[in-house]
Amino acid sequence: MQKTVILIVGPTAVGKTAAAVHLAQQFSTEIISADSRQCFKEISIGVAKPSAEELKLVKHHFINSHSVHDEVTAASYETYALNAVQQIFNEHNVAVMVGGTGLYIKAFCEGMDEIPAVKEELRTELQDKLKQNGIEWLQQQLTELDPLFAAKGEMQNPQRMLRALEIVLQTGKSIITFRKGEKQKRDFNIIKIGLDLPREELYNRINQRVDIMMDEGLLKEAESVYHLRHFNALQTVGYRELFDFFDGNCNLETAISKIKQNSRHYAKRQLTWFRRDEQIKWFHPKQITEIEQYIREEIKKADQN
Repeated sequence: MQKTVILIVGPTAVGKTAAAVHLAQQFSTEIISADSRQCFKEISIGVAKPSAEELKLVKHHFINSHSVHDEVTAASYETYALNAVQQIFNEHNVAVMVGGTGLYIKAFCEGMDEIPAVKEELRTELQDKLKQNGIEWLQQQLTELDPLFAAKGEMQNPQRMLRALEIVLQTGKSIITFRKGEKQKRDFNIIKIGLDLPREELYNRINQRVDIMMDEGLLKEAESVYHLRHFNALQTVGYRELFDFFDGNCNLETAISKIKQNSRHYAKRQLTWFRRDEQIKWFHPKQITEIEQYIREEIKKADQN
């Protein structure tokens, strides 16, 4: 039987974790997270980690595996995930991968170009400047220093933009020039499943989830990592807005509203990214029986070939 990775993607709050746990149980296997924040052990509530019960039901990889002090990139994720999938394949024919970090998923499926390392001092300096001057400053810097990225890159995504600015300042070259675009061929089958909901329903779920996170103690969690806010791992939705509240830049109500708004924007960007991949077969999260049936048919087809 050919080894297979079942890949579950989609926007934040759509229900990927529940689907992945169900499928992992049905196929008696393990899960590899493809979420760039759930790997950090210092944060849990704001990154919507699987519950303690879900982690007990199915073995997960790339959850609580790193510290915010560690530098985790798409390239290092590729190495980690390929090792994890081989471990799983030693005992199982199927592995499940789930997450919404498009670049990590692309790295796993197709490989990642080697991009030079950046000095920590430069990274910290740029993060401080972004905090002081906002996203408009970042956009202006990239327009001047890396017009190639400014024309083709994600100019509304502070994390990607910071990375591009780091590289151009460190190397004098655009991050785009390091992307060769050569796809690696994997020696296993990948079945790509996308989950989506009608827009209004998805946005309501996002808003409700933020309220639940606040009830579960997100404010206290953000406070506990406030002293680490300069790390790249914490330049993320759910923490950045609360850090602004701690800094006195807004009230708590505004910060919560911003988390909801930025989460909705993030979901929109995720969908734009995943919709470009024609290999993804889309389902409503409640169509779990149909999803399972589709996967079994695709596995059968791959084995016949």
